[in-house]
Amino acid sequence: MSAVSSRAVVTGMGSLNPLGATVPETWTAMLAGRSGIAALSEDWAQALPVRMAGRVTADLASLLSTRELKRMDRCGQLALVAAREAWAQAGTPDVDPDRLAVVIGSGYGGLDTTLAQTRELDTSGPRKVSPHTLTRIMVNGPSAWVSIDLGARGGARTPVSACASGAEAIAQGAEMIRSGAADVVIAGGVDACVNDLIISGFAQIRALSTRNDDPRGASRPFDRDRDGFVIAEGAGILVLESEDHARARGAEVLGAIAGGAVTSDASDIVAADPDMQRRVMEKALASADLNGADIGFVHAHATSTPVGDRLEAQAIKAVIGTAVPVTSTKSLTGHLLGGAGALGAIATLQALRTGDLPGTYNVDNMDPEVGLNVITGTVSGSTAAAGIVNAFGFGGHSVALVVVAS
Repeated sequence: MSAVSSRAVVTGMGSLNPLGATVPETWTAMLAGRSGIAALSEDWAQALPVRMAGRVTADLASLLSTRELKRMDRCGQLALVAAREAWAQAGTPDVDPDRLAVVIGSGYGGLDTTLAQTRELDTSGPRKVSPHTLTRIMVNGPSAWVSIDLGARGGARTPVSACASGAEAIAQGAEMIRSGAADVVIAGGVDACVNDLIISGFAQIRALSTRNDDPRGASRPFDRDRDGFVIAEGAGILVLESEDHARARGAEVLGAIAGGAVTSDASDIVAADPDMQRRVMEKALASADLNGADIGFVHAHATSTPVGDRLEAQAIKAVIGTAVPVTSTKSLTGHLLGGAGALGAIATLQALRTGDLPGTYNVDNMDPEVGLNVITGTVSGSTAAAGIVNAFGFGGHSVALVVVAS
């Protein structure tokens, strides 16, 4: 086993999401305030109470082989493309396969395949079910496919913690680096379930915005008139590496995951516990040997739900204060579910590297109960050296990541 490094650094980033097919495309759109949310035109969506979503518009057929398109659910396809982008940016590290691991979280896995094959079974019988069904629906499919593609034999893990899955995967990956269990870890999150079941389910509990006549203005974190989140799909992937390993091979270090924490509310399957959100941020800061005053940027979970945004704001004020710039890029992307925390980590890394902080859009009337410095457009010239990324999920899953500049 190699020596334990003091830091888990980031050497590569990849993403497919409603704003773009790469991290540079995504970042340009974020800074420009371009929305990736649009009306759903499919026939199956027209009877739904919510008829909008954030879709990945990239042509996957041009990015993957026919075999990959046939054998993998869309969820796995998005993760694989994003992982390849991150791996390429990292310089395709020469690493012992037994010291290379994958940790990719997902809330729902291959749900599109589950629905399609269930309908095939019901209408055409068991002999029409695809032989690829089982491997396509596995929630561990994305991490398995990426591990096969890159030859990673140090473990292929899959945190399943609802909307906190991607952030928890990054926290696990960073811990594997810090503990010396791996030299390089591909970590992140993905979900691809813009379908009638998921939309109907969230609509039934009144979690989704119903602004069908204004898709781009529907996701409005911290706004007084927010009425729910917008379903979206996408993947966010980081290449994490021990600092010793990265420096030895001359890799460009983009930043580091300086700390993180994972907690469980143990109180309610849906309702969040603001005290636990406060505690998870405090624990993450402590793991990074930092305090609230050291944080110069907060990427909030803030999905645009009436109660959730307010509760998170209380926690942020208690730990970080009211002066630090706060944003939620979900106003542009929608909510990527299991991929959300990973994309938040990428946005935070980019903000710290460039000094440009992406804003929260559609905040026409700030909720007076929020009481935070929510930035509503790109803020340039930031000297922030550390940021915190929040991700919370049904089941009481709470994750906070501390990201620092290189």
